[in-house]
Amino acid sequence: MTAGAGQDPEIRRAMRRSSIGLLVVVGVVAAGATLRWWFDVPQRNDGSVLAPSTPEIRAASSNEVEWTRVFRDRATARGVDFVHVEGATGRKLLPETLGGGVAIADVDGDGDPDLAFVDGDAWPGDEGRRGRGVVLLLNDGTGTFTTPTGSTGLERPFAGMGIAVGDIDGDRDLDLLATGVSGVRLFRNETDSTGPRFVESTGEAGLQAMEGWSTAAGFGDLDADGDLDLVVAHYVEWSPELDEAVDYRLAGLGRAYGPPLGFAGERLRLFLNDGGGRFEERTATAGLDVRNPATGEPMAKALGMLLEDLDDDGDLDLFIANDTVANMLFLNRGDATFEEVGAAAGIAFDRSGAATGAMGVDACRLGGASPMLAIAVGNFANEPTSLYCRPIGEAGPPRFADDSIPLGLSAATRPALTFGLLWADLDGDGVEELVAANGHLEEEISRLQPSQRYRQSAQVFARAGADESRFLPVSAEAIGDLAEPVVGRGLASGDLDLDGDLDLVLTQIGGPPLVLFNESAGEGGVEAPTSPHWIRLVLDGPRGDASVVGAVVVVDAGGRALVRRVAPTRSYLSQVERPLTIGLGGASWIDRLEVRWAGGGRTVVEDLPVDRTIRIDGEGVIADPAPSSPGDA
Repeated sequence: MTAGAGQDPEIRRAMRRSSIGLLVVVGVVAAGATLRWWFDVPQRNDGSVLAPSTPEIRAASSNEVEWTRVFRDRATARGVDFVHVEGATGRKLLPETLGGGVAIADVDGDGDPDLAFVDGDAWPGDEGRRGRGVVLLLNDGTGTFTTPTGSTGLERPFAGMGIAVGDIDGDRDLDLLATGVSGVRLFRNETDSTGPRFVESTGEAGLQAMEGWSTAAGFGDLDADGDLDLVVAHYVEWSPELDEAVDYRLAGLGRAYGPPLGFAGERLRLFLNDGGGRFEERTATAGLDVRNPATGEPMAKALGMLLEDLDDDGDLDLFIANDTVANMLFLNRGDATFEEVGAAAGIAFDRSGAATGAMGVDACRLGGASPMLAIAVGNFANEPTSLYCRPIGEAGPPRFADDSIPLGLSAATRPALTFGLLWADLDGDGVEELVAANGHLEEEISRLQPSQRYRQSAQVFARAGADESRFLPVSAEAIGDLAEPVVGRGLASGDLDLDGDLDLVLTQIGGPPLVLFNESAGEGGVEAPTSPHWIRLVLDGPRGDASVVGAVVVVDAGGRALVRRVAPTRSYLSQVERPLTIGLGGASWIDRLEVRWAGGGRTVVEDLPVDRTIRIDGEGVIADPAPSSPGDA
């Protein structure tokens, strides 16, 4: 159902469910609910705003690290003509400022990563530029993109949000699911020799009844039966009429985009695959329907999702980043039933015990003398990025601590409003950096808080110190066009030009994406003689995509064991590339490579050359051992 059409019963139901919250919140908003978002605004005694002494999101140069890579935005030069439509016409409707995910995935099966952007749309009855549905751009193998000729079947405008990619029917191609304000849309991939073709199969797949504002989504084999299941997160119970009834306002600005405090929470949804791409909902029996014990209403206000093995027991767990309510950690019992342990695990709130305005999320294994699993969560302005850490190999239930302050992330991330968030080895040394895509909600926020900007620079944090545990910011000058101020939202990584390093795509509200190619910091982007070695792994598991999503790869090279996981669902409303591009630093040979397939089984290969793409299947067969480009050794 299209948002705003025939929703009177919905509005009444929403009003009933959130009436108590609305009565409280509307009054609190008028009296100063802005304190929740902007609680650190310095003020004079008369309540007017004082400008802080440091208006830019930057760290002192003495705290910055040396950096050898630079990012260049080649979107226009490489044929990326997408411009996001947010649908804003001055009504200040909340979805206008949150959407716009991107997937990096080989949707046409030719071996290189393509791009799929989720567009917004004009609201029904409003005059404005219409959206384009899901916008697909095909890679020619060099990082240059073209729009497919003819219809792909994805050109169906809607108020879109996020995207998920997975082979739901076992035919070895990647299908697409788009989330949005009015439910989800599932597109089966029927690409053939004539080009990419998709058929909308939402009803056929059993997902037609999933209405409401869906956000993050992800595919994974949650019950270990050999096919991909589906988790869909929802934000709040919403309609344009309800939004206008809440009527959030800021002093001096009038009607504004507000926090979700005046809206009822929503449910997460879990669907199990029957093996052929038809899904049956199992939310309640799976343990994902978390409700307020006092009111019985759903508690989730989800924007970010991480689908990964977070307790190292071999199955896929689920972390949900919730906006202004407790984050949730669901541990999989191995059969797609879950136990929610967020509060007990120390991951529901920040180090002060408060719920944050959480958006993007990603996990990484930090090396060093005391290896740790680290889950980073991007938060609202004046809330530092959360960094939940626990020792790897620790016995018993997982226990995390928010180590953002001791590990050096708090001060530098506090001014930013962070959406997309990724761990990625950008300089190829085998150690992953943290990348944050930033941007505010309010175009005129600097009038209220001079320390804030609507358009904000992305940030990169590199590990430093003998144990690689602390983080220092990479200077804006060093990261090139990645530091261009934008209204950042989605963020994804992949090797777009197949040259052995990770490139980035960063989407923004109401504008073009940044398509950021990773280059040497040397003049003209020429690779230095000391460029790090790498390996690109394309996995083709014994059970297809169900074996790949969640697979763990361990690469022994140069005296180090590098661990990487295939976890496409991460960041904010986006999907990263499935193939793993692993930087090897100075290691010129791989001694041993082990793939631990999702659902069981291992493949071990020894004595591998570097600087090339290698395909590994479940039998240990190595295909495509040749260099990935003519210039590679």
